Amino acid sequence: MRLLCLLLLGAALPCAASPAAVLLGGDPAQWKQAAEERGWHLVVPPSMSAPPWTEAGAQALQTFLRDPAKSGLTDQDGAYLIALGDGATAAFYLASRTPDIWRAVLAIGGNPKIAIDTNRLYAANTQLVPLLWIVPPASRADMDPLRYKLNTAGYNVESRSAEGVTIGQALDWLASKHRDPVPYKIDCETGSPAFAHCYWAEIVKVDPARRNDALPTTRVPPGSGASLGLGPFGFNPAAPGPGVLVGYLPPDYKGKLKLEDRIVSVGGRAIRDARDYLEMMDQLTEEKTAAIAVQRGKERVRLETRIVLPQREELLTARLQAEFVLDGRVLQVITRNVAALKLRIPEAWVPSTVNWNGNEAGPVPVAGCWMLSDANGAKLAPCQ
Repeated sequence: MRLLCLLLLGAALPCAASPAAVLLGGDPAQWKQAAEERGWHLVVPPSMSAPPWTEAGAQALQTFLRDPAKSGLTDQDGAYLIALGDGATAAFYLASRTPDIWRAVLAIGGNPKIAIDTNRLYAANTQLVPLLWIVPPASRADMDPLRYKLNTAGYNVESRSAEGVTIGQALDWLASKHRDPVPYKIDCETGSPAFAHCYWAEIVKVDPARRNDALPTTRVPPGSGASLGLGPFGFNPAAPGPGVLVGYLPPDYKGKLKLEDRIVSVGGRAIRDARDYLEMMDQLTEEKTAAIAVQRGKERVRLETRIVLPQREELLTARLQAEFVLDGRVLQVITRNVAALKLRIPEAWVPSTVNWNGNEAGPVPVAGCWMLSDANGAKLAPCQ
């Protein structure tokens, strides 16, 4: 009889024979060989319409990875994420947005500032997702304040200098990380129904009236978030200058920029490189008009625009903590701003009883999907 694994969405499929490593950026051939030497199989996602550190890009990547027929991810222990360059910038975002997909994350280079400034980085989500950030020596001083901000918020990140670190050593670090297929204790925070999975639990209804001051937010605080009113555009935050090279524009972009433009000054201030641009924008706290200079091929173009401050999204978040206590066989659930959630209970945890925010919700006589709601008091029932 073939063993069956409980997948990310609760479907049963044959267990994978080996762990998977998802690669974002870098040379697939180089990493494929290194992964296969360790008995892993390498998954290279298809090109997405938006960068994976954006909401649209992260959702597209999640859709691909959660479909085992497309991604091949069937390992209930989670996949490794190997991310380089732009992908490394996305790694910080993905560890927070889709924690149940990952066993551990390796970010080589990259800049977490873009992820932090989305206002959607939650430290609680990384408690079971250790992230190793390998930082080039030349940018260590610039990245240290960001590492400190992540650590202070409780984000589970470790950093090392890239000097002397080999591919083998980096993969050895990943291989040393293990995760329970069904963790006894979980903790997740989200402000989006698209990212409501928390291992064996899923938030299905949010209600701001159901406050719980015992569960504060774990958001990594962003900077000012100031940007140019030129529409969305992307760039490599680690790219050299002069200025900022526009490397991505959405398909329906109608703004004034063009691909391969270099923004070389803002409001009369010269921009050395992408890092300098990010630091300057982070210090702006007032909306105002501004002129920018763009190098477009051999031509220098002046564009009129505005400094704009973001309307922060996900100001309201929901948080879920849950733990199966073997002594007494009680599943303790604590939530904030949650009116309903699904629980996928494994066979080893039955029979048991569910306690939600201090109230007994009911017994769990059999394994499977159970809906926890509190429309008329805490209630537990099989999923429809």
